[in-house]
Amino acid sequence: MNMQQMMKQAQKMQRQLADAQDRLADIPVSASAGGGMVKVEGTADMRITSITIDPDACDPADVELLQDSLLAAVNECLSSAQDAANQQLGSVTGGMNIPGLF
Repeated sequence: MNMQQMMKQAQKMQRQLADAQDRLADIPVSASAGGGMVKVEGTADMRITSITIDPDACDPADVELLQDSLLAAVNECLSSAQDAANQQLGSVTGGMNIPGLF
């Protein structure tokens, strides 16, 4: 393969990666914690779009439980977003791990 072909291949891959990254905003992810008392929704581009807290979870005597549930749901949602992004972008890179990409 000559250098010109390699450059064309790299440019094509770069366009495909940009397209795949743009599509991440359209991939929904969600998680819940505390028996469903806290629900978090987001997208695969690592954005949280919604947090729903059941009013029964708002016990002033146990704020720590609500905080822990919220933290767990957000972290699980972000983990799902990362997995979805890895899957989407990995299909373009053929499974190659490109540092700093995702």
